[in-house]
Amino acid sequence: MAMNKHHDTTGPTDDQQQITLRGPAELADALPYMMGYHPTDSIVMVALHGDRGRFGGRLRLGIPRSPREWPPVAEQLAECLVEGCERRGSRPDGIVVFLCQDPAEGETGRRVMERLRPLAQRLRTACGTLDVPVYEALCISDGRFWSYCCPDTRCCPSEGNPLALPGTSVMAAAAAYAGIQVRGSLREMEERLRPWPYEAAGAAEQLHALDRTGAALVPRILDAEGRATVRTETVRLAEQLVRRLADGPRIMDTAAADTEDDALISHDEAAAVILGLQDRETRDRAAEWMEGAEAAPALRLWRALARRCVGAYVEHSAAPLTLAGWVSWSTGDEPGARVALGLALEADPEYVFARLLHQACNEGLDPESLRRCLRDERDARAAAEARAASGARARLRGRSVSGARPGSGVRPPAARRKRRTARSATGGAATAPRGTVGPDGAAAHARTRAVRRGGGRGSRSGR
Repeated sequence: MAMNKHHDTTGPTDDQQQITLRGPAELADALPYMMGYHPTDSIVMVALHGDRGRFGGRLRLGIPRSPREWPPVAEQLAECLVEGCERRGSRPDGIVVFLCQDPAEGETGRRVMERLRPLAQRLRTACGTLDVPVYEALCISDGRFWSYCCPDTRCCPSEGNPLALPGTSVMAAAAAYAGIQVRGSLREMEERLRPWPYEAAGAAEQLHALDRTGAALVPRILDAEGRATVRTETVRLAEQLVRRLADGPRIMDTAAADTEDDALISHDEAAAVILGLQDRETRDRAAEWMEGAEAAPALRLWRALARRCVGAYVEHSAAPLTLAGWVSWSTGDEPGARVALGLALEADPEYVFARLLHQACNEGLDPESLRRCLRDERDARAAAEARAASGARARLRGRSVSGARPGSGVRPPAARRKRRTARSATGGAATAPRGTVGPDGAAAHARTRAVRRGGGRGSRSGR
């Protein structure tokens, strides 16, 4: 069979190391290494190219709960995978399908396999309609796998075959050599990003903070000047939180690390940044923290904020989830990027930034082009701010000279004329010119004029 020899490049690109996978057992064992995690409750489709079945594009989607959704979903997935491969220049010669789902309470792995058989058949038919055969379709459940394509019970018994023990297969050895890691299950990765359930500790307080902050921010955002101020405040607060997380303790256990990050961010701080990120320009500014020392604490912040989008604010999680996906993709973590961006689209299917990033990540594009654009925008903004600050300093210096500020050493011409008029020719003592008030009145009058002049200058500068 054509699926008996599949090749996947798992080593560095310069070495072009190839691993040969033979039969359903090695295909099932290779799946988490291809994805970077165990894809629970998922449809996974992998394109194969050439006579030897080289792995190409792949996609994943959660298994629809209703069987009525299976026919249109199967057609969409087949079209998406084939068209995506064609855009990259190579139509697939075959496809491998994986259906991964854990048994429900009281259910067996075999029962899961039988329940999902119509879905596997729909996927095979949809791919065949596009003239791309499905070489193998596997169900993985409860630590075992079944083939929907092989009728031979000697190699594919009805009770299924056990998966290889972790770390014992050829693929596991090759992945360890190449530095490929499997980071738990998809469910565990999603739990780090999903909003807290309402019954969770702190969820009710976070919801109240979001309501309270929203009531205060919305009137300001509706005003053009207020909106600019909110943008500045949001970016400044987010920068403070990134620094705070960067200075926090380093914890290896992911659950404990997330709990610690949550403790470092107050409910009001989280609410202010979550609502501020709903503005596109603010979100784009935050996307600039994508590399170097800023990337890791920024990713932790976006995860933490996504978890705080509780209750009716779940749709607001699209912004921090998209930023989490962007930072993950920018730093080379494609599995993490796909998970975060998939959840962003689940929260808001029309969120354009998430859709574009998800497509680019799935098509294997290089994130450097987007990084370059963000760097250019950051540099241009910094240059504009520097020019504005320089201009302000120049105007301030000019005002100092013309206004004869105390200690400047420059006396305005009018003051010099007044001083000469006030001096006596014989004794040099100051005398009150005709038409002026007495000494006490002159002092009070001078103070009044000074206050008015100060107020006037302050009013002009304020405008």
